[in-house]
Amino acid sequence: MHNTAEPLRTFQCALSRFHADPRHWQLLALSGLFSISWLSSDFGSSPLILAAAMSGALGVEAVGAWWRRWLGRAHTPLQWKSALITAFGISLLLRADALWVWAAAAAFAIGAKLLLRWNGKQLFNPACSGILAALFAGGGHAWISAGQWGQTSLVAGYALGMAALTLSSARRLDIALGFLGCFAALAIGRALWLGDPLAIAWHQLSTGSLLIFAFFMVTDPRSTPDSRRGRMAFAAAVALLASVLHWGPNVQAAPLVALATVGLLTPLLDRRWPGRRFRWAAAERRPMMPNNLEVR
Repeated sequence: MHNTAEPLRTFQCALSRFHADPRHWQLLALSGLFSISWLSSDFGSSPLILAAAMSGALGVEAVGAWWRRWLGRAHTPLQWKSALITAFGISLLLRADALWVWAAAAAFAIGAKLLLRWNGKQLFNPACSGILAALFAGGGHAWISAGQWGQTSLVAGYALGMAALTLSSARRLDIALGFLGCFAALAIGRALWLGDPLAIAWHQLSTGSLLIFAFFMVTDPRSTPDSRRGRMAFAAAVALLASVLHWGPNVQAAPLVALATVGLLTPLLDRRWPGRRFRWAAAERRPMMPNNLEVR
């Protein structure tokens, strides 16, 4: 009689390993968002743009891995999953008039990830730093797309983001909801205070760029506080600063500027509210479970 238990155990082990690394869920969700952007907007991302961003990110990541091996850190793996996530974020949010801009932004993002660190932890979200570098040093070749995808596509996008964070083992849904809650409260409160129609606040909350920022940038476990209290303070500070920059000087890419600025406070928040440091390597080194062990 054919034994069906063995394939089932193999599938359970593979699913367990997939779930152990939260980047797998992020890549699935970002692939869905990329498809939405590509198919629903004439000005959205495209496979050629994504390829350019991936070439820049993976190229610098490979150089970084070679450099670490040259320094005798052979145990450090090539972080290609993180490089792909960065490439997706840059291709979805950044717009430019030449392919080299996406490649350069992604290359800068990974370089900043490898070099700008404090106590072994990244100071900035890589995609955020790459996009800001392209905006401020691109000589007018780059700009930000609001990413208005339409109501149906936007609901699907939020569902993908919520699912990715809910299923992810990184446990960062709290900071996404904290940021969105604070940002929405500030937008609605300002509209009520000024007597503006709530449609203005809804417009600010119904963009694809805000969705990607909230679920895939401000939630980065390698550049945000380790403890839940620290993450809540971080989310509120980013939402407040982003709102002020948007309402006052009308800064382009205000949430990204806010995230990079508040990111400098992460070491202080970690010191005030210590927490367990998140490491991708813990998921990567998890061994495949023997067939005689039950998946729990």
